[in-house]
Amino acid sequence: MKQTLRHQQILELLKHKGFASTEDLVAQFDVSPQTIRRDLNDLAEHNRIRRHHGGASLMSSTVNAAYDSRKVMYAREKDGIGRAIAAEIPDGASLFIDIGTTTEAVARALLDHQELRVITNNIHVASILSQKEDFTVIIAGGEVRNRDGGIVGEATRDFVQQFRTDYGIIGISGIDTDGSLLEFDYHEVRIAQAIISNSRQVFLAADQSKFGRSAMVNMGNISQITALFTDAAPPTALQKIMDEHQVACHITE
Repeated sequence: MKQTLRHQQILELLKHKGFASTEDLVAQFDVSPQTIRRDLNDLAEHNRIRRHHGGASLMSSTVNAAYDSRKVMYAREKDGIGRAIAAEIPDGASLFIDIGTTTEAVARALLDHQELRVITNNIHVASILSQKEDFTVIIAGGEVRNRDGGIVGEATRDFVQQFRTDYGIIGISGIDTDGSLLEFDYHEVRIAQAIISNSRQVFLAADQSKFGRSAMVNMGNISQITALFTDAAPPTALQKIMDEHQVACHITE
């Protein structure tokens, strides 16, 4: 069994059981204890599980990892996702760009474009894109979260709803196998919902660590987006939902 698939199945098992011992996982996957320990260490390093003596449990569904940690996790994969999304955006387009480290990778990949018009509630995205003199960058008003530079609140949502753009680019904290898009902060969710409602096409940027990850706030469903950009094949159940709703899936190398 490939490591990526085993990681997904470990996460699914922990989702149902809450905790699993190393011995149970060795028996479940018929691999050596060293292999399971490497798997658990990899998952813990990317803040997808919590390691315990003799086993592991899922991370909290109520608190996200720190911004500095998220910025370095799957950094290469996020850059690849950013380039893939940028390749779909034509010069002269208008777009929303949401909060998140993956959407910041998209912003960096857009710097070779010309005459983009961007509305964002992400201070880091605004800083990246303001380097281009031919870009129009509009930053939403509202409360600035000092932990990650996101701008949220009712004023932010009202501001976003004034616009109608060609593309909306959003990130996500978790994607359940039933297609639910999950976040940790309900203030952030309301902004993302406004972006989805006011974009002609919606691109979801999500690396493989988001598949099966839990968070407590339901933002919507993957059926609401135009295309998913990721670095690994989604779980079978999720892919089936995407196929049913004609949601395109772009998998980067």
